[in-house]
Amino acid sequence: MSNKLVLVDGNSVIYRAFFALPLLNNDKGVYTNAVYGFTNMLLKILEDEKPTHMLVAFDAGKTTFRHETYQEYKGGRQKTPPELSEQIPLLKEVLDAFQISHYQLDLYEADDIIGTLSRQAQENDWNVTVISGDKDLLQLVSDNVTVNLTRKGISDIEPYTPSFMQEKMAISPEQIIDLKALMGDSSDNIPGVPGVGEKTATKLLKQFETVDNVYDHLHDVSGKKLKEKLENHKDDAFMSKKLVIIDRDSPIDVTLADMTYSGYPQADVSAIFKDLGFQSLLGRIDGEAEDDSEGSAELSPIDYTIAYEVTESMLGDEAALVLEMLEENYHYGNIEGVGVVNASNAYFIPTETAINSDAFKAWAADSSQSKIVFDAKKTLVALLNQGIHVKGITFDMLLTSYLLNPAENNHDIPAIAHRMGETDVLYDEEVYGKGAKMKLPEQDALSEHVARKTSLLFQLKDKMEQQLKTNEQLELLKELEMPLALILGEMEHAGVRVDTDRLHEMDEDLKQRLSELEKEIHELAGEEFNLNSPKQLGPVLFEKLGLPVIKKTKTGYSTAADVLEQLQNEHEIIPKLLLYRQLGKLQSTYLAGLLRVVDKDSHKIHTRFNQALTQTGRLSSIEPNLQNIPIRLEEGRKIRRAFVPSEQDWIMFAADYSQIELRVLAHIANDDKLVEAFTNDLDIHTQTAMDVFHVDREDVTAHMRRQAKAVNFGIVYGISDFGLSQSLGITRKEAKQFIERYFESYPDVKGYMDDIVQEAKHQGYVTTIMKRRRYLPEITSRNFNRRSFAERTAMNTPIQGSAADIIKKAMIDLNEKLKDEKLEARMLLQVHDELILEAPKQEIEQLKEIVPAIMENTVDLNVPLKVDYEYGESWFDAK
Repeated sequence: MSNKLVLVDGNSVIYRAFFALPLLNNDKGVYTNAVYGFTNMLLKILEDEKPTHMLVAFDAGKTTFRHETYQEYKGGRQKTPPELSEQIPLLKEVLDAFQISHYQLDLYEADDIIGTLSRQAQENDWNVTVISGDKDLLQLVSDNVTVNLTRKGISDIEPYTPSFMQEKMAISPEQIIDLKALMGDSSDNIPGVPGVGEKTATKLLKQFETVDNVYDHLHDVSGKKLKEKLENHKDDAFMSKKLVIIDRDSPIDVTLADMTYSGYPQADVSAIFKDLGFQSLLGRIDGEAEDDSEGSAELSPIDYTIAYEVTESMLGDEAALVLEMLEENYHYGNIEGVGVVNASNAYFIPTETAINSDAFKAWAADSSQSKIVFDAKKTLVALLNQGIHVKGITFDMLLTSYLLNPAENNHDIPAIAHRMGETDVLYDEEVYGKGAKMKLPEQDALSEHVARKTSLLFQLKDKMEQQLKTNEQLELLKELEMPLALILGEMEHAGVRVDTDRLHEMDEDLKQRLSELEKEIHELAGEEFNLNSPKQLGPVLFEKLGLPVIKKTKTGYSTAADVLEQLQNEHEIIPKLLLYRQLGKLQSTYLAGLLRVVDKDSHKIHTRFNQALTQTGRLSSIEPNLQNIPIRLEEGRKIRRAFVPSEQDWIMFAADYSQIELRVLAHIANDDKLVEAFTNDLDIHTQTAMDVFHVDREDVTAHMRRQAKAVNFGIVYGISDFGLSQSLGITRKEAKQFIERYFESYPDVKGYMDDIVQEAKHQGYVTTIMKRRRYLPEITSRNFNRRSFAERTAMNTPIQGSAADIIKKAMIDLNEKLKDEKLEARMLLQVHDELILEAPKQEIEQLKEIVPAIMENTVDLNVPLKVDYEYGESWFDAK
C-alpha cells in the first residue's frame, strides 16, 4: 500500500471553524465551537483520506522571517478573539488523544512546514493531501499533491489538482505566486500592485506567464493606466512575490517517519469527547474501550439476612435505608427491594414485605428514629407514593458527595465509596447491565448487592460528615440542602395541575397558525414545497428568489437558522420562515412534550428537581424541564396559561427576585456606587449607562440602557470584548472601550475580580456566602484555555452560587412560615429566581405580606433584596 500523507493547516481551519459555528460552550463553560468544528472535519478526513501519515501544522507566533522583508506583513489584522485563542491548546489535546502529530516552528508559518513536508513526501513518491482555507497553498499542487480548500466555513471542501486549477482559475500551481504578487492579499497585508485584481492579474499571466515576463515586456501591456500602475509599483510586486513564496526547505526537526498514523485509541478519544461535551461525535468513533472496572471475583463476602418479616429490633435508633430503584423516574418506578443496615446487622427486605409491614411503616414515620439515606428526596417521594411519609432523615449521602465533589457527575453509592477508598465495591452496571440490556438479576444477586450498598452507606456516614466539618460545610448540608431536599420532595409529589384541554386547544391553534404561515410562505415563494426540507427550501430561496448565498453544504444550500437570520432584511419570506420554525419547535417539543408527561388521572405534572447537578448550586428540572419553556415568544409565554391551581377557588402566586445576581455582586465587591444605586432603588442599567456614557439621567436613551444592561450581566460572567461585540452588534474596539469605562466607573468590581482569581489560585477553590465550594484545579493550568475558563468561573461562581443559596434558604424560611401561620398555600415550582405557589383566594392578602418579607430578609446583605410578585388564575396571569 502506498503511503498517504495528510497535512492540515491548523490555524486556518480552526479560524474558519470558529467563525462558521455559533459561539458555543460546554456544560463546564469552556468555549468549544472551533474545536468541535475542527474535530468534526477531522473525523471526516480520517474516514475519507485513510492516511498512513498525518500532521497538523500551526503558526508559532506573530513574527516570521517574512517580517525582515516587510515589517507590515500581516499588519492590520485584528487581534485573535480570546474565545478562539483559548481553544487552540484544547485542539492540541484532542489531536494528542487521536495520536495525530502536531508541530510549529519559531519564525516560520504553518504554510512553510506543510510546504517542506509535502516536498519531502513528493520526492518519496507519496500521495499528499493538504487541507486549508488559504489559497497561498495552491502553489504546492502537483500530480502527487492535492490541496483541499475549505469554502464557506469548513464543511464544504474543493479539491485542487493541476487540471482543476487550469479549468477553474486558468493558471498553473506555480503561477499562484505570480498571481498573488500582482493582486496582493489584504488578509496578509501583502500590497501587490494597487488596482490590479484577480481578473486583471490572471489576464496578464495568461499573456506573459510570470511577473518577471510582465516587467520584461511592459511595453506590450495594453492599457495606459494599467501600465502606469505596474511601472509605479514594480518594487511592491517583486516584494509581494518574495513574501508569498512558501519556504519548502524550512529547518524543521520532524521527519515523515514521525508522522506515522495507524488509527486512534478509542478509549482516549471517547474520554476527551465526553470531557468536552461532544456527545453527538461519540457515535462517530469506532467504539469505546472495554470497561476495565474490577469484577466481583475479588469482593469480600457480606453477612446479611433476607427478611420476610420486619420486627422493631431489626430497625433500631439509627439505620441506613436504601430503596433500590432501577427506573430513573422514581415517580413511576418500582422499588425492587429495601436495604436496612444498623450497627449490628444487615437486611434485605422484599418490597411487598416492607411496605405492608406495620413495624416498617411506624419506624419510617417516626422522626426520633434516625435514617441514613442515599437520596432523601427520592426516598421521600418513593415512600409517599406508597402512602408512607418518611421522617427522621439525618444524613443524605448524595448531597454530601455533591457538596464535597461538585464537579463529579457520578454520585451513586459504589462510585462514592470507591472515591472514599473502599475496595469492596460492585457497580450497578455489573449487576444490572446497562441501556437496553438492563435487567434484574436473580434474587440472591439482587439482595446481596442492595445489602452491600446499604452497608457502605452506613459505614461512610461519619467519615463523610467529618470531611464536611473540615470544609466548614456541615451547616450547609444540615441547614440548607437537606431541609430543601424534603421540601422539593413534597413539591414533586404534589405536582402542578395542568389544564390539558387548554394544552390541546393551544396545540390545535398552533397547528392552525403553522398551516396559515405555510400558505403565506408558499404564496411569497410562488410555489408549494416542503418547508422542512432544506433540499427544497434552498433552491427556492437562492435560485428562484435570488437571495445572496451565505453558506453551502455538501447537499446544497445551507438554510440553517444563523443563515436565515443574516437574510432577515433581504425578503419578507425570511421572517415568516423563522417564525414558522420557532412555532414548529414550540408545538412539537413543548406542547406535545408536556402532554406526554401529564398524569392521565390527576392531570398533574411531577417535574423532577435536580439538586445535585450544577456546580453553582442552582436547581434544574427535568421531565419536563420547566426552566426551558421559551418565554420570549408570546406563544411560548401562553403555555404558562395551562399551569393552573389544583383546587377550586385557588390562585397561582409567583414571586421573583429582581436582579439578584447584580445585587450579590454589589454585596461581594462592596462597590460604593453599586451599593448606593441599589440602596436608593435606582434603575441599575440606567445608572450604569449614566456612569459609562457620562450623561445625565434624562439623557440616557433606550439604546444606551440596553447596552448598559448587556455589560452589567456580561460582567457577571467575565465577558470579553469579543463576546460583548457579538451580543451588541458593535466592533470589538467599541466593546473594549465599553468594558474599560465600566471598570473605571465601578473600580471595586474590577478589584473583586482580580482578588477572587488570586484567591482561587492560592486555595484552589472559591466559595459562596454559605460556604458552598467550587474547586478550580485548572486555575494554575499551563493550558491557556482551561486557565481562562477557571478564571471566569472564579469570578462568576461566588455570585451565581450565592444567588442560588439565597433562593434555597428563602424556600426553607417560607415553607416554615406557611406552616407556622397554618396557611394552605403551598410551593409548587422553583424556576430560575422565581417561586410559584398555589393558594386559596382568601389567603392572598397574607401572601402579599409574607412572601416578599421572607424572601427579602432571608439573608443580610449590604444591599436590599427586592422581590416582585403577581397572582392570577394561571401561572401566565401571575407574571
